[in-house]
Amino acid sequence: MADNQTRLKTLEFIESSHMIADRMIRDILPMSFTAIPCVSIQRQARIEESIGLLIPYLESMADSLIVTDDNNNPIGIVGGREIIEKILANPSQSAFEGEIEKIMSPTITKISGTSTIRNIIQEWQNTGRAFSILPNSIGGFSVISARKMLEVGKISMTDMRISDLPKKNILSFGNDSTIGEIINTMLKNKTRKLLLENTNQFISDRIIIEKIASDLNYLRNGRNFLKMPVVGFGLEYAKVMTKDIMVNELASIMFGMQHPYAVFRDQVISPWDICLALLSERMQEYD
Repeated sequence: MADNQTRLKTLEFIESSHMIADRMIRDILPMSFTAIPCVSIQRQARIEESIGLLIPYLESMADSLIVTDDNNNPIGIVGGREIIEKILANPSQSAFEGEIEKIMSPTITKISGTSTIRNIIQEWQNTGRAFSILPNSIGGFSVISARKMLEVGKISMTDMRISDLPKKNILSFGNDSTIGEIINTMLKNKTRKLLLENTNQFISDRIIIEKIASDLNYLRNGRNFLKMPVVGFGLEYAKVMTKDIMVNELASIMFGMQHPYAVFRDQVISPWDICLALLSERMQEYD
């Protein structure tokens, strides 16, 4: 009987509302959809220079740099994935001496204010990258990433709770893991974060890249970086959720985090999980 009542309430909720996924981003976020400026670098820039520019933005704002040609036209993007792939192939100082154009991804997703939330997220599913650029009012480009979709999630009306999100295997590492093992796991599973087993501490591509740039001086010390143990890397803490709150409440909490990542019972939640939730008919627009 209780299950039938729950289903009826869900149907009533769906029928009386409008899916937020089918709304244009400029209508959902009219004041902020172009608020995050594009951070760009020219294609001739050295990889080392690009990393110094990229680190402050990874996870906290735009996630990737836009690579431009001589006329400042976007021709590619560089994020944590490209950097750790390069390091895995060549874990030495020489990995940072080439031009950024040589390691960039040429795939750029361009959207507009009339793109729907669904269009944007489905395009990200196709490219495997939650990152798009769109023209802004000053003649340049702004960016939309998975982090921006947290803003959409927090203003959605929903009856969906954290426990309703699809479960996925928690990818973890041990204290005895090497950096090479961690990078391989990240690339193989297309993830940017791994949890330290039996804790809520995590490592990310940003943490690895920042360690290389700051403490290791771009691997100029000649050590075998991939064989280094993870001990000594500055791990961060995911937010532990103790209550099965609504997804819009979770999105609001994550929106306020510099590096959003949460743990609830036996699952982890990243901004990408909120993106996928936005495609559900249970994520609605307030009337």
